[in-house]
Amino acid sequence: MNTETSKKLRYAAAGGAAGLVNGFFGGGGGMVLVPMLAGKCGLDQRKAFATSVAVIAPLCTLSAGIYWYRGSMDVALALPYLTGGLIGGLIGGKVYRQMSMKLLRRAFALLILYGGVRALL
Repeated sequence: MNTETSKKLRYAAAGGAAGLVNGFFGGGGGMVLVPMLAGKCGLDQRKAFATSVAVIAPLCTLSAGIYWYRGSMDVALALPYLTGGLIGGLIGGKVYRQMSMKLLRRAFALLILYGGVRALL
């Protein structure tokens, strides 16, 4: 197997893992995808964060559609979160370039740690 094919298989495996996590938990695929893109796929950290967003957006849309179709989602309840999320995403996307990678990595690690602790308690 050549290097390019091997690379594409790693990318597909990373996307598959993110999709699986998104499907199970309704989100969180980026927490799996960013470390895989940076580690296994060799992207630099900044590209891994940005690429993760590009991958996760359609995965979240698909997961939301499945949850909605099965009657597990309250769209009216989700709207205020969507509004806040869109505003936060816009601000985060603009500030992202000015933040140091060290700070971004630490903030991401704290977010993962917080999510893990909350899931256990």
